[in-house]
Amino acid sequence: MPEVYNWQLGRPMYYPYQEQHPREQFAFVFNINRCIACQTCTMSCKSTWTFSKGQEYMWWNNVESKPYGGYPQAWDARLLELLDQAHQKAGREAVWDATRRDGARQPYGVFEGMTIFEAAHGAEQREEVALGYEPSDEEWSSPNIYEDTAVGQKGVPGVMAFQPVQLPEHLTWFFYLARLCNHCTYPACLAACPRQAIYKRPEDGIVLIDQERCRGYRKCVAQCPYKRPMFRTTTRVSEKCIACYPRIEGKDPITGGEPMETRCMTACVGKIRLQGLVKLNGDGSWAEDRRHPLYYLVKVEKVALPLYPQFGTEPNGYYIPPRWAPRPYLRQMFGPGVDEAIEKYRAPSRELLAVLQLFRTSQHIIYRYEIIEGQKVFETTINGKKWEMFNDTVVGYNKSGKEVVRVSVEEPTYIRPPIHSNSI
Repeated sequence: MPEVYNWQLGRPMYYPYQEQHPREQFAFVFNINRCIACQTCTMSCKSTWTFSKGQEYMWWNNVESKPYGGYPQAWDARLLELLDQAHQKAGREAVWDATRRDGARQPYGVFEGMTIFEAAHGAEQREEVALGYEPSDEEWSSPNIYEDTAVGQKGVPGVMAFQPVQLPEHLTWFFYLARLCNHCTYPACLAACPRQAIYKRPEDGIVLIDQERCRGYRKCVAQCPYKRPMFRTTTRVSEKCIACYPRIEGKDPITGGEPMETRCMTACVGKIRLQGLVKLNGDGSWAEDRRHPLYYLVKVEKVALPLYPQFGTEPNGYYIPPRWAPRPYLRQMFGPGVDEAIEKYRAPSRELLAVLQLFRTSQHIIYRYEIIEGQKVFETTINGKKWEMFNDTVVGYNKSGKEVVRVSVEEPTYIRPPIHSNSI
């Protein structure tokens, strides 16, 4: 059977197609700790791509309130339940061996359970290439159902916890999860399509649906674990996030022919988003690029983690986990690297603190950064250890090596002149 190597799982896995990889890969990092669920990203995407007849319920980008929210409703809980049932039937456990960490090929250890492809391939009746389901119309009805709904006290349903709490975890909690297509390395939508209408672009790894070949069988909708392909009733074909590829290609005149961030990225008010293109080796591993901000966050500092890596699609969307949510929930969502990622975010290194300033600072895709050291401006103790803050300056460069952003760690303060003290 075909095997591909999934570095997020730390092992080879079953996939119905032979391994092929683009020259560069579209990828992004979202910092959940900053998201305010303003839905500006959602509306920027909607007003650009899905405002036509038949697209009323298409939200290629949405922001969910976890743990209860989801679009479609309960998409992750449903998939996790199906995967759990498959493991029970096979007499296996969906566990990670975090002791087997080994550099870039096994950064989180080894996942010893089954992926959605392996669960379907090992079933007695192999009707599909990946484990999945097709949501109902009702489940597609709300892009952020249960908005701002928090969990109550453990063991006491419906009752909030009002006693004082402190980090690392809150008793009453929720957080926002911004989502779009992960443009996976091993897309389930691509594997599921009987028409071979879905493909990854060789230049940037963006996953697209050929509207001419699609016949609306909706296999992509059913078998994408993240539920990002959506069926359009007026045209009878499926559609999905296209990663604003004209902007990636530099077709927008704003950046003068340089690769440009997507609409949802550039509209982000909370500055949670950083999008880029990472270089790949022939085997699909990330080429070493120490001064690339995404390479640093994912591969060096390992503070950004994939969403549900156990599904096996090797998503190219990464998240800095929220530091106030219960760790078991976060480990289920982002894998065994959660504790290390949160500890690094709580007391960021000097370099990490500088790189975090690059989020949502330029419409240009940043390919490289450098840090100009500044003076120490703050000192405290975190987790019993001394922590210092330096007012360093981080400089970002685009694909051509041109400087496109220069920001300092300590944001400047502007004092309004007395004559305008009460004006807006």
